[in-house]
Amino acid sequence: MRAVDYIIKKRNGEKLQEQDIKELIAGYVSGDIPDYQISAFLMAVFFQGLDFEETWQLTNAMIASGIRFDFPEIEGIKVDKHSTGGVGDKVSLLLAPIAAACGCKIPMMSGRGLGHTGGTLDKLESVPGYRVFLTEGEVRKILADDGYVMMGQTEDFVPADKRMYALRDVTGTVESIPLITSSIMSKKIAEGSNALVLDLKCGSGAFMKNIDDAKKLAEYIVGTAKAAGLKIKVVISDMDQPLGRTIGNYNELLESAAALQGNGDERLMELTYRLAGWMIVLSEKAATMEEAVDMAKKAVASGEAFKLFLQNIEHQDGDIDYVINPKKLYKYSKTIYAQKNGYIEEINSYDVGIASIYIGCGRRTKEDTIDHYAGIEVLKKVGDSVVKDEPIFTLFYNEGDIETAQKLLEKSIVISDNKPKKNEIIYEEI
Repeated sequence: MRAVDYIIKKRNGEKLQEQDIKELIAGYVSGDIPDYQISAFLMAVFFQGLDFEETWQLTNAMIASGIRFDFPEIEGIKVDKHSTGGVGDKVSLLLAPIAAACGCKIPMMSGRGLGHTGGTLDKLESVPGYRVFLTEGEVRKILADDGYVMMGQTEDFVPADKRMYALRDVTGTVESIPLITSSIMSKKIAEGSNALVLDLKCGSGAFMKNIDDAKKLAEYIVGTAKAAGLKIKVVISDMDQPLGRTIGNYNELLESAAALQGNGDERLMELTYRLAGWMIVLSEKAATMEEAVDMAKKAVASGEAFKLFLQNIEHQDGDIDYVINPKKLYKYSKTIYAQKNGYIEEINSYDVGIASIYIGCGRRTKEDTIDHYAGIEVLKKVGDSVVKDEPIFTLFYNEGDIETAQKLLEKSIVISDNKPKKNEIIYEEI
C-alpha cells in the first residue's frame, strides 16, 4: 500500500494492522515517506486514536527502527524514570544522582523540550562541553562508574521516535495518549531498563489536563510495560503550578545543584524523594518505601548525591565550574508584580511555559535554537499572600518577545481575597 492509504485508513477511524504500521515506520526511517505524510498520519492518530494493540505495534515498530542496548555486564536491575513533561520540572537532574547514590543503576534516555515543557537534555547542555550523544562504549563506562548516565537519542537509537518527536512538537500533535505512550516506551525498552518509574504530570502545565486523562495514559503505559516485561510504577503528580523556583535551562540546572546541597524547594523535594523511593524499591535496594525515602534523604544530606552529580558532569565532558561558580549569562531582567493585595489562587503553568518560549527557553519551530541562559524565577507560590506591586516573577533574557511574555505571565496569575487550598504534589500512585 501507499503511505497515503494508511493515512486515509486511520483518518477514517479504521484499525491499522501490524504490517501496516511496520511498513509506515520503516518507510519513514528509510526516507521513502516524507515528513509531510507522517505529519498527516500523526494528525489522523491525534483525532482518531489508536487502540492498545495498535499502540503496542507502533512501539515495537519504533524500537525495531534502530539499535537496542543491553547491559549484561552490570549486575542487578536497571531502572529509569520518565516524566511526561511539565513547567519547571527538573526532577531527573536530581533523581538520577540520588538514586545512583543508593545503589541503583540508571541508563536514562532523556528528551528535549516539547511544546511548552522543558527538556532534560537542553538543561544539561547549558553546561558547556556536556555531551549527551555518547557511543555505546561510553554509555557502558559512565553507567558503571557513576551509577547513571544521561543520554540523548543518537541517529541509530530509535530513530523513528527521534524524528516523530520533533514533528509532534511543531504540528500540534503532542497531547495524544497513543503517541505519548509509544514515544516513552520505545526509548525505555530499547535503552535496556528492566524497571521504570513514570512521573505522570496532571494539570494546566501538563499534557494531561485532568485526572481521568492521566489515568487513561497510565493504563496505556502500564499495559505496554507489562507486555514488554518491565516492572513499573506510575506516580500522578500535580502540574497546576510550576515545579520549583525556576523555569529555563541553566537556571533549572543551578536550582538542581542547590537542591542536591540541601537547599531544595519543599514541593520539588517531596516529589523527588517519592520517585527516588520507588526507583530504589523497584531496584530491590530497599524493602519498603519508608526505608527507600530515608536512603534518598541520607544521600543528599551526606553530600554523596551532589558528588555524583559533579562527577557525572565531568565524565560527560561538562565544565563543572559553571555549576560551582554560577555565571550570569543574560543581558536583561524584568520583574512582574502583583496587581492587587490578596492570595495567589492560581499560577497557570501553561501560560508560564509559553512565556518562557517567548524569551528563548524553548522552541516555537522545529528549527529554533534555544537560549540556555534565559529563564524565569518564580518568587511566589499558590497559597502565598501578596501585596500590590510585590514581585511574583523575574525574567532573565538576552532577546525575544518580552512584551508577549510579560502579558502571558500577568495572565497566568489569579489573586483572590481568600487563601486557597493547596493541591497535594502527588495525586495517585498506580
